[in-house]
Amino acid sequence: MSAPYILVVDDEPDIRELVSEILQDEGYQVATAENGELARQALRERRPDLILLDIWMPDVDGISLLKEWAEAGELPCPVIMMSGHGTVETAVEATCLGAYDFLEKPLSLAKLLLTVERALEAHRLAQENIQFRARDTTMVEPVGNSQVMVRLREQVKRVAQHDTWVLITGEPGSGRETIARYLHAHSARRDGSFVDVGVSGITQGGAALELFGREQGGRVEYGRLEQAAGGILFLDEVADMDLEVQAQLVAALDTGTFLRVGGAEPVRLDARVIAATRHDLAEKVAAGEFREDLFFQLNVVPLHVPPLRERREDIPLLLASAVDRLVLREKLPYRHFSVAAQNYLRNHDWPGNVRELINLVQRLLILGHEPEVSLEEVKAALGQLQPAGAAPQFAGVVLDQPLREAREAFEKAYLEYHLEQAGGNIARMAQTVGMERTHLYRKLRDRGIEIKGR
Repeated sequence: MSAPYILVVDDEPDIRELVSEILQDEGYQVATAENGELARQALRERRPDLILLDIWMPDVDGISLLKEWAEAGELPCPVIMMSGHGTVETAVEATCLGAYDFLEKPLSLAKLLLTVERALEAHRLAQENIQFRARDTTMVEPVGNSQVMVRLREQVKRVAQHDTWVLITGEPGSGRETIARYLHAHSARRDGSFVDVGVSGITQGGAALELFGREQGGRVEYGRLEQAAGGILFLDEVADMDLEVQAQLVAALDTGTFLRVGGAEPVRLDARVIAATRHDLAEKVAAGEFREDLFFQLNVVPLHVPPLRERREDIPLLLASAVDRLVLREKLPYRHFSVAAQNYLRNHDWPGNVRELINLVQRLLILGHEPEVSLEEVKAALGQLQPAGAAPQFAGVVLDQPLREAREAFEKAYLEYHLEQAGGNIARMAQTVGMERTHLYRKLRDRGIEIKGR
């Protein structure tokens, strides 16, 4: 992983030179700018990890630059303000605009280094927290003692040591993202960001903006490739990427640089790319639906995640791990599975793989009351047994309710099923269910069905 990249913006040459030398001695990469316009140019050339920004400069003051960056969305990175003539009001205004801290000149070098270190660490922890909250309840690492999982974990650890591109294949819900995160945790880039992009969830025509960012009206929007600088970019369901964007990605991987949409200057690529798909990309290439050169680029190291039905001996351990995780993270009541229930689940086909197992465990922890999950509960949860005294059901829909509620319940179950079958790909789902995509989005929203994370 490359060292953090810091931009120092100050109109005083002595301060720029001194701060730059001190930071470089501490192992940071440093660029400098003597005024606001050069600072804007530096941000177009490369996204910094931190900015040291002087307030009083000849062309534009630091507060105005801070406002400009804040109005564009969010600050590109932590910003530490510097000034020899600052006031309390100026410091408060800078903080309200998102600045991390305010340092007075003459600078205390010890305080400068401490503030820089703390700002970078706070930003890293904030990004990790965002990623943590964005994840669903999948496992944090691949769980299982079966031979196939032991071999897969060993293989991932070996691959992690080399900064090559990786292609992960497997059925939806099998744990492809978990494998990618496990690889990230064991790589030299472990302290960098893990930026995940659900390709199938990107709006049509928006993939280039999402990946490469944009320059417009002198402002820069950083894409996912730059956000993942120093870390890993995870492209889930890469087979759904537009052919035009595939060509741009091939060029970026070939040259190590890319252009933002609307930009003219190349940006250096400093992210390891891990792609995942449910499809056989070789078949997609043969059908003309995926670029052959991109396939060979990504397929440097292939990893395959087996479906749950091929490692049934891991199911008791997965059940226990899911219970512990849901109790810890969601404060659900602890329950253990009876031996009969575990044995029954070992023989279930698990079309939804690990994701289906976790959803089942979550439902049983929420709805159950006894400390032990019984075989009858499991069968009922899987829709294979009608509990005594329960309202009659058809296809999982309770029939003892008004027609409108029953219809809405069926629609939700129907849409969730087809969304799962389509791997979260709205275009594919719309074709299957025979609905126009805009109407389908509205229907999913009305029924409270989340698309992200599928």
